[in-house]
Amino acid sequence: MMSTPQSSPDLGPIAGYPEWPGFLGRTPILASESPRADALARAIGARRAVATDIRTERTWRGDGIEGAEISWHLPFGPRTRAWVLRPAGAAGPLPGILGLHCHGGVRSTGAEQLVDTGTEPHPSAARLRAEIYGGRSPANDLARDGFVVLAHDTFSWGSRAFDLSHPTPRLAGALAAHEALWREQGESPTPERRFDTLSGLHEDSLAKAAGMLGTSLAGAVATDDLAALDVLAGLDGVDSERLGTFGLSGGGGRAVLLSALDDRVRATVVTCMMATFDSLVPSRIDTHSWLLNSPGIRAAGDWPEIARPDAAHATLVQYGERDPLFPLGGMRDADAMLRGTPGYTGTFFDDGHVSSPAMQDEARAFFARALRE
Repeated sequence: MMSTPQSSPDLGPIAGYPEWPGFLGRTPILASESPRADALARAIGARRAVATDIRTERTWRGDGIEGAEISWHLPFGPRTRAWVLRPAGAAGPLPGILGLHCHGGVRSTGAEQLVDTGTEPHPSAARLRAEIYGGRSPANDLARDGFVVLAHDTFSWGSRAFDLSHPTPRLAGALAAHEALWREQGESPTPERRFDTLSGLHEDSLAKAAGMLGTSLAGAVATDDLAALDVLAGLDGVDSERLGTFGLSGGGGRAVLLSALDDRVRATVVTCMMATFDSLVPSRIDTHSWLLNSPGIRAAGDWPEIARPDAAHATLVQYGERDPLFPLGGMRDADAMLRGTPGYTGTFFDDGHVSSPAMQDEARAFFARALRE
């Protein structure tokens, strides 16, 4: 739940990101020799940004892990906070995995939901870990399995959140309505809940600004994620030829986009984020955020087509049969479209919209086969 008090309120809905329009104006859309990646980058407006001034903020060791909190600077917005975990005492090079946090309607925290950082967790991170990850810290488990894991806050989440201390009149009015409802219901929201509500209301304005500046929320997030993949690939002790990524829900969508945009990703796990567009639009248009409802993305293909692995890539898609956010028929249609593709594995669990312990165990075994054997 970061803010940048020095930001000018004149920036309105993009306060905290004064350099963003200039970056987008001078930086070309990501180009690729792959027709699919090229079409996707153009559809969502993804760019390549370079992380600079990478710092180690603190380190810790325990429970079989060496951990470090790091940060870096991108050409726009506040510094990115991230965590790097690796097995204690392991000799490299080791495969690297990028952990992508979910959307969850929670922007007061980001990647910390995936990581036991050795300190008291942010309240929102602790809640998400308990509610949707079965109380586990997936990044720590993968590090103990022999991987170097990087988990970062992405564009508009956690350390990369926008400065909402001077909301626009429209945003202030919408927040006032929520505050009136809380008073009527006798509720006293925590600062984290209030920020999450405000940032959820802000997403519409953010998506509008992104579109007018030549990108999208998905494209801006992908730009952050591509930069984080560069950081992971460049870490000491990481084998840049063996990289993977995983995510739940919005993080799963991010994993699909990142894997389609950058062929360095060799193994991908997508949890509770796969269905056909026809099953989602228009019936589920209000169920999902701008991160999934990205204008123009159908020009790059249906979700299963964007996720389809090539010959050098392995993809595991985990479906929750009781997931209230994705229709079961749409999930089964997506699975049918992907079945028979070399490198694809699809599994259905009797679960809702979660990354259950059984799902996480399957993902760990998948990464061991795909990146270590």
